[in-house]
Formats: sequence, structure tokens, C-alpha cells
Amino acid sequence: MEITSTALDEQTKQLIKATVPILQKHGTAITKRFYHLMLSNHPELKNIFNQTNQRRGDQPAALANTVYAAAANIDNLQTILPHVYQIAHKHKSLQVRPNQYPIVGKYLLLAMKDVLGEVASDDVITAWEKAYGVIANIFIQVEKQLYDETQQEKGGWAGFRDFKVVKKTKESDVITSFYLQPIDGLPFPTFTPGQYLTVKAEIPGEPYTHLRQYSLSTAPGKDYYRISVKREDKTDHSPGGIVSNFLHSSITEGSILPISAPAGYFTLDLDDTRPLVLISGGVGLTPMMSMLETVINEQPTREVIFIHTAKSSKYHAMKDKVATISKQNEQVLNYTIYSKPEEIDKYDLSGHISCEWLKTIIPSTDASFYFCGPKEFMKTTHLILKQLKVDDSDIHYEIFGPLEDITAS
Repeated sequence: MEITSTALDEQTKQLIKATVPILQKHGTAITKRFYHLMLSNHPELKNIFNQTNQRRGDQPAALANTVYAAAANIDNLQTILPHVYQIAHKHKSLQVRPNQYPIVGKYLLLAMKDVLGEVASDDVITAWEKAYGVIANIFIQVEKQLYDETQQEKGGWAGFRDFKVVKKTKESDVITSFYLQPIDGLPFPTFTPGQYLTVKAEIPGEPYTHLRQYSLSTAPGKDYYRISVKREDKTDHSPGGIVSNFLHSSITEGSILPISAPAGYFTLDLDDTRPLVLISGGVGLTPMMSMLETVINEQPTREVIFIHTAKSSKYHAMKDKVATISKQNEQVLNYTIYSKPEEIDKYDLSGHISCEWLKTIIPSTDASFYFCGPKEFMKTTHLILKQLKVDDSDIHYEIFGPLEDITAS
């Protein structure tokens, strides 16, 4: 898709670029104020926005990064198209609609005025109003394309569709899998390994619905979807996961869950036949399982290095499944890293993944690397791959929750 900022005059673009340092300094404050204003005046949007991420500050920081990226590239918005597609897939899964963009624009501009004061002159606000219109239109166009593609697929649907939990399986002390089939018995679309579903949770006592995205954790082509959910317990530093705890404690076989159609931009390239390196931490295992199960079926001779990190065997989901795949497929090598192993645990490395260790097990840096897991794990893995001089085009990753830059030091 070709996108341009030709609708913006040169003076507007210059004013936008001039605000880049201001956004770097005040971006998170602006977006926190934005969310407060918007959700106070439109509480119905709390049915869409993740309130846990709001409390942690993740959502405002992610929006600030997006606004900054758009401002910094206002002369060449084509540069941010991959970022647009990632966000558009999330918006599609959440069922964001065109009529919501003017609401976002209104309160974003009001927040800029509130936080920046006199710096947000009439000229600056007018420039940003124009720029927001262009950027919003880009998202609307991309999301329309994604919505249309979904509805044109066999079994595709718009909005949310009721699925029944036909099987619930405990995978580890904190991860449980849910097998889902449509209650209407009609076909449902396939997906690409790495994609996710959005679950709409209607929790007793909660005033708003909660939407959460969970990676599909098995290969496509089955008569069910499978998601594997980590229970997020409350800690001193973060609140417990409202939806994950609800799914673990209250959803049983026979329960109904509304879900939106599969979405996601982090997907396995099956045209690539080079060695595939899958690296996961914790529940980041889920999209890797989908990729692993797919590649052994679709590319049975492709070399696969599967690396999973967890605290110990108690937290290691699907370890027997991966071990069986590795045993039955000689081209698949399976490695385990435990940060706090117990005496009975069997593993390949104690502690954390390192550049030196990774060099000893990969056949070459001329390979395709996919990784997913907690943020610090992601930052470390990305740094290691850069130290190994892996080409940027061969580095693929997914961030659970709001998008952020894991490449920043």
C-alpha cells in the first residue's frame, strides 16, 4: 500500500517536525492526559482499552511512541507502514471502527494543549489537527482492507463470534490451554502461524467488558482453535491479570467465549527454507508452538532450532510435546534454559540465554530468527542477535501487549 503526506503543506510538515523534541520530552504525559480525558468523557471505550495496561502506564507509553514515530517521519510516512500494519491488526482484532478516530483526535489535541500550555500555539494545534487527519485516514484504509479480507475468507466473520470451550488442559503451573469450536457449527477461517485471537470476557462484577489477545498455539488446519493462557498473578509491582485469572478459575469445558477472527502481523514465512531458530521465554512459547507444528508439516526437511527459557520445569509448558516432536523429527533440535532450576530438572543451560551459548548451537547466522517473551528477555535476545550480526531482515519478534521499542538501549 502506498501512503504519502502530500495532503500536508510544507509549513504544516515543518511545524510537526519541530514538535518532535517536545514529544520526546512530554509524550507520555500528553498521552496519559489524553486517556484520562477521553475515557472520562467516553467511558464506553473502556470496553476496548486494556485497563491493566492503563494502570501500569504501558498503553500511554505505546501511544506516545506511535505519535513520535509519525511526527519524525512526516515527510515519508511509508517508512512507518510496517508499524501501521502491526497496530492495524490489533485494532482489527479489537474491532476499532472509523467513527472512533475523531474521538481520539479531539482528546489528543486537548491533551497537547493541557500539557504543553503556551507551546501548543494555535498554529501548532492546527498543524497537528491536519497531520492527525492524514495519519488516521491511513489507519482507517489499512483496517478496512484487513476487515474486508477477513470477511472474504471461508468462514470469516465480522465482530465477535461465540465459541465453546471443548477442552481445557493444564500445561504448567501457570499456563492452561483452551480448545475452541464455534457453537453455530459453521466453518471458521484458517490462520497464519504467529497470529492471535481476541477474547471478549464478560466478568461478573466488572462494569465493562475486557478484551485480551492470545496467540494461537497450534498449527492451522485443525477443527478447533487453541489458545494457551498464562495466569498473571498479582505482585508487588503489578496488578493481577483480570482476564487470565477469570479464564483459569471460571471458564470450564462447555463455557462460551466470544472471539474475533485471527489477526496479527508476526507470522512465519514458509517461503524461506533456511534454518529456523525459534526462541521463547515463558508464555512467549505459544506462537512458537504454532510455528513449530506448522513447519514440521509444511517443510519437513527444514532445520529447526527450538529454544525455550523458563524459571523451572514447573513453569515449562508443553515440554513433553516439544520433546516428542524433536525425537520424531531429526531436523528439529530442542534446547531448554532454566533461570532457577530445581534439583530434579533436566535442562541445557542454567541462567539466561547468552551470545556465547547461542553461537555454539546455531548452524549459522544466515537463518531466520523468531522470538517472543517478556520485555527484558526480548531486549536481551535482540541485543544478542545484533551482536551476532544477524541481518535486520532475519530478526522477527512479537510483543505481548502495547507495542514498544525493544531495540532502545
